[in-house]
Amino acid sequence: MNAKKLWISFMTIVRKDVLRIFKIWPQTFLPSVVTSVLYFLVFGTVLGEQIGDVDGFSYLQFVVPGLVMLAVVTNSFSDVATVFFVSKFFSRNIDEILVSPTPPSVIIAGFVGGGIVRGVLVGALVLLVSAFFVPISFAYPSVVLLFLVLSSLVFSLAGLVNGIYAKSFDGISIVPTFVLTPLVYLGGVFFSIEALPGFWRDLAAANPIFYLINGFRYGLLGLSDVPIATSIAVLVGLAAALIAANWYFIRTGLGLRQ
Repeated sequence: MNAKKLWISFMTIVRKDVLRIFKIWPQTFLPSVVTSVLYFLVFGTVLGEQIGDVDGFSYLQFVVPGLVMLAVVTNSFSDVATVFFVSKFFSRNIDEILVSPTPPSVIIAGFVGGGIVRGVLVGALVLLVSAFFVPISFAYPSVVLLFLVLSSLVFSLAGLVNGIYAKSFDGISIVPTFVLTPLVYLGGVFFSIEALPGFWRDLAAANPIFYLINGFRYGLLGLSDVPIATSIAVLVGLAAALIAANWYFIRTGLGLRQ
């Protein structure tokens, strides 16, 4: 396939998902906004005043980056996992894509592209909502954008792995519920790992989600528990590993053969 045909294949896959995202916006955008409002009300009116400041910022300002990343991670992951699973078991259009000359790299980019769009938009919406509850500063705007995109990329790729191997809807709900959510909550959403004792600090540092929250918090507030280069390196490494895994699965048909 020449470059023009590859671009058409890529845009066809992305456009289908993006149109779906906006068509069912009460399901794709609204839940994260409502959940975030509830978090802001609870932490702003109940816990925030009791905890006080964290590193010179109000507690609510401190947790905003983690709440944004919580929305980005769950939305980008679930979007790609669900779309690929439906394409594989219900609409069956994945079979048409696989028998076409479209290479695995374009298939991966197409499905992941929709997840990135949803992740970035949801993250931006949650950040916008947070501005109604607390002053939002952008210490490093380019870092904020970088981590929005990188985080959406990594968890869209992870969602694709889940979608490839899922055999039922339970298979795409187990990972977000029992893996992603605990990792996010233990990744520094509500606390700085510097406040943890030695063993728990080391355990939190082994959590990959800690690095994306840390990087995004650095972009917004200028606070960082680890060097920002380390956070970027971890996310880039995860993205590279997941791209290689997805390419292998699609190239060989593992998890796709019925």
